[in-house]
Amino acid sequence: MGLRKFVDKIKPTFSEGGKLSFLHSTFEGFETFLFVPNTTTSKGTHIRDCNDIKRVMITVVVALLPALLFGMYNIGYQAGIEGIWPAFWFGFLEMLPMIIVSYVVGLTIEFAFAQKRKHEINEGFLVTGLLIPMVMPVSVPLWIVALSTAFAVVIGKEVFGGTGMNVFNPALLARAFAFFAYTPQMSGEAVWYADAKTGATALEQLATTGGMEWSALDAFIGLIPGSAGETSTAAILIGAAILLFTGVASWRIMLSVFAGGLAFGYLFDAVGLTEYPAYYHLLVGGFAFGAVFMATDPVTSAQTNCGKWIYGFMVGALAVLIRVVNPAYPEGMMLSILFMNALAPLIDYFVVERNIARRKKLIKNVK
Repeated sequence: MGLRKFVDKIKPTFSEGGKLSFLHSTFEGFETFLFVPNTTTSKGTHIRDCNDIKRVMITVVVALLPALLFGMYNIGYQAGIEGIWPAFWFGFLEMLPMIIVSYVVGLTIEFAFAQKRKHEINEGFLVTGLLIPMVMPVSVPLWIVALSTAFAVVIGKEVFGGTGMNVFNPALLARAFAFFAYTPQMSGEAVWYADAKTGATALEQLATTGGMEWSALDAFIGLIPGSAGETSTAAILIGAAILLFTGVASWRIMLSVFAGGLAFGYLFDAVGLTEYPAYYHLLVGGFAFGAVFMATDPVTSAQTNCGKWIYGFMVGALAVLIRVVNPAYPEGMMLSILFMNALAPLIDYFVVERNIARRKKLIKNVK
């Protein structure tokens, strides 16, 4: 293969002793992105597979595409652009700069840290770089996208040691940073549109009036204002099917997040705190997107099977609790997932300790 021969030809230049050996980590990152690594483990117990982290991350990117593509169309639709292709093209041109800024800033920082530490390039930003613009309002200034991305990579990942070591979901950290540092650019009735149009989101209408101007079907399809990746529950569920079919994401977490949201939604409906159907919580805002792509992050979520049920249920329950109890902040999914990210290790600890205690008791009874 011509590309493989070309890479092998220039490889000595970037290897130890070569003229550009100081760029070895960068070269290795590109090489392993193009080709499956030919290295194998030499000790310990491992599962040998052709799918490395890069391939897993690419699977997630593919799963994100339905929500992203529909979100681009919806940007144009909300701006009043007639026709599917003109509306999509309008949204594409609005989203493309955000995606480029996110990847350029994030990958530059990650490459710099890898070169400084002489480590391999981490692959996690393949997903994070796409998630960040997908959870941002379409009108957010690009400098806020850049600053939020830098904060997420440096404070959210690199200070903990890089991909696989972070405590909090980096994409949600970027959104949280932007929301609390630059609130006027992240909330209100004008930020969700790419033109001069203004209007409250479905969540804001539910929080203030107890209803929304769109039907449940419109919300399910995604023909409502909001962040590009979060509006279409239908497109998100297509992504969920891809993640579950490939075994990349945990079905336990997905299912329990929706169960927790519905349970608390029906609870608040029963006691009279809400006047709209409980399932609305699953269709509007970032609930479905968070359940499928954020809560299931294997690094920041619970690791034990029992812990995944607890973690997921609490994510969904807390999201609805924040939405209902605090009308000033109608979207609770971001804070809910970040809070449970911090508690995930504690959940796993108690699950493991409970299993150890149960087995000790069983052994004692057998004796």
